[in-house]
Amino acid sequence: MMIRTNGLTLHYGGSQILHGIDFEAKVGEVTCIMGTNGVGKTSFLKALAGSHPRSGGTVELAGESLGRLPPQDMARRGLAVVPQGRMIFPLLTVRENLETGFALLPRSDHKIPNEIYDLFPVLKAMSARRGGDLSGGQQQQLAIARAMIMRPRVLLLDEPTEGIQPSIIQQIGRVIEYLKDRGDMAIILVEQYFDFAYGLADQFYVFRRGAVSASGSTGSFDKAVLRAEVSV
Repeated sequence: MMIRTNGLTLHYGGSQILHGIDFEAKVGEVTCIMGTNGVGKTSFLKALAGSHPRSGGTVELAGESLGRLPPQDMARRGLAVVPQGRMIFPLLTVRENLETGFALLPRSDHKIPNEIYDLFPVLKAMSARRGGDLSGGQQQQLAIARAMIMRPRVLLLDEPTEGIQPSIIQQIGRVIEYLKDRGDMAIILVEQYFDFAYGLADQFYVFRRGAVSASGSTGSFDKAVLRAEVSV
């Protein structure tokens, strides 16, 4: 087990967004969170990452119970986020964007691994280009690569296929498979593109109205029933 929540709740102002979420994600697996817009999927990732403090419940990482830690402390413990909208630095070059991932690493590790450029050749070809000049798909590759440089124990991916052309969606799928097979991190995927998610996920959690309405291994769901469940 890598990360687990028990009874996690979250409020925005006076509104309760998440209602007692029990969740776990294992190393070497893709755990997918699905559901329609506005059911709390992104809010749950923000609660895990510390960018929105949870109201109640617990978070355990590798057996350690964590308090309400800010994002930088969660990152130091091994959580890396690829946020919705990518959030790359538009005026920095591709290389400089990647180097922002060095912030939490010892100086001896301040180098971009060859693995990054093997998985994302376009980033090597465009290393001197500004991030803002890249296409949406290239920016998504950059955001994932930047997260990988942090050597995460838990990788949070929020809608990585949103607005991306099909060829790059396939490449991102291959990268997620590669990271899963590497077996050194838990991958949590929030995704609306059903076939992409179904092809990658080992476990599913379906959110509805800020709560888990169904969960289980991919094989425990009938595909048509699961598709209907996440689109209600």
